[in-house]
Amino acid sequence: MRISSLKKLVTDLMAIDMGTSSTIIAVRGRDIVLDEPSYIAVNELTNDVVAYGQEAYDMIGREGRDITVVAPLSGGVVADFEKTKRMLAFFVRKSKSGGSQVSTQAVMSIVSDVTHVEQRALMNAAEEAHIGKVHLVEEGLAAAFGAGVSPTDKRASAVVDLGAGTTNIAIIAKGTVISSTSARIGGNEINTALATHIRRHRGLQVGEETTENLKTNFASTYLPEDIARSMEVRGRDVQTGSPGAVDITAGEVYPVVEAIVRRIAQLISDTLTELRPEVAADIYDRGVILTGGGALLNGLDQYFRNFVNLPFTVADEPRYATVRGLLKMFDEPDLLERVSRNELSLLQNAEIPFEA
Repeated sequence: MRISSLKKLVTDLMAIDMGTSSTIIAVRGRDIVLDEPSYIAVNELTNDVVAYGQEAYDMIGREGRDITVVAPLSGGVVADFEKTKRMLAFFVRKSKSGGSQVSTQAVMSIVSDVTHVEQRALMNAAEEAHIGKVHLVEEGLAAAFGAGVSPTDKRASAVVDLGAGTTNIAIIAKGTVISSTSARIGGNEINTALATHIRRHRGLQVGEETTENLKTNFASTYLPEDIARSMEVRGRDVQTGSPGAVDITAGEVYPVVEAIVRRIAQLISDTLTELRPEVAADIYDRGVILTGGGALLNGLDQYFRNFVNLPFTVADEPRYATVRGLLKMFDEPDLLERVSRNELSLLQNAEIPFEA
């Protein structure tokens, strides 16, 4: 047996979708092996990491005296290099199928407007996580493949990937990005808007877990039939500082959420007006595919359909579309080489000012 063939047997081929709120890893032959929040908990006195992922996320708002929970990524890119490096290394170790002798190759997603500094920071973090070789691929392209778009399809497809920190809009044809737009707006902005509304208008300060639950289980993008339907939210009374609770109505939540969703819908509409006629014709026939965790927001596809006047469909398991699209890249090595955003000569000259 040749050395190259032997090496393939002891190599994990990993797809890594490291986003603002979640890191999802899939391994060839094993599908999704890790899906955890992109958070770490750090002891401020010793600088030791005491928890990663779900364990760290569960501490938010209930941290110990010297513990701080942080999200090392912001807007889909590295905000804190040192913490990103440690978090990625932990997740990669947890995802490996074998011991330390198992080498790793990875395909990782990046937003379309990533800078060379941000790109190099991600590459260096992957290197520190002992990934032998890493390819960086645009999120929109990966999401399209994961949603079922064929790399050989000559007709254009439109994919909107809605994350916690970013919205990526990509137009794909023949396995290539024709045009793309990325904006640092996503599900987290809805959470922030809800928390601000409840504090200002109801006098209650609520935590991240509460706003996420409110968005996921109660909010909708369409005006509810029963606007008086209510949900109790608990937190800290702004005036007294004591624990408190208020009932939030569906009619109250709707305009807060709709204001953010309208901005995303306008971004999609503006992007689609700049397409060439042939591409526009394809999108008119096919409509737009929604991927990412944000696609699960109640009534979102219908809202976009009414706003943009085109069909919108939510991909199967939209949260996993990007990582599964990345995983498919290993089956198309020539395509992977062609679409990888690894401009080494540029990246080598990009300094990382925030490296610890």
